Amino acid sequence: MSTDIAVLSQATMKRACEAYIERTNAGDAAGLVALFATNAVIEDPVGSPPKRGTEIASWFADSVAFGARIFPVGPVRGSHSNEAAFAFDVEFTPPNGVRLRIRSIDACRFDEEGKITSLRAFWGPDDICPAH
Repeated sequence: MSTDIAVLSQATMKRACEAYIERTNAGDAAGLVALFATNAVIEDPVGSPPKRGTEIASWFADSVAFGARIFPVGPVRGSHSNEAAFAFDVEFTPPNGVRLRIRSIDACRFDEEGKITSLRAFWGPDDICPAH
């Protein structure tokens, strides 16, 4: 268990993850950015170059432009620390015009204010397919 900061409630972390889903589906890039701490890092997918600062806002703007929609495949899961994870399918249409689906599990770490400091998305080449 982390000793750096007080452990957040499960409800706080789960609400933040649910807000991430809702704001993605609403096309709310600014609302998505507001869920993240100023020093946040996004690694989506794990193994790709981390996104920080203005790269995060640009990445969410692209997600909105590509019509990203998240479909949860189970409830948000908490932890005994300041982390939560959720499994979902995301569909979007990149510039090539072919709508895709990615099956992902996102793991989020939170600061003491309930802001996301780290988002790591676990998906690989075998988790991408055409959307139907």
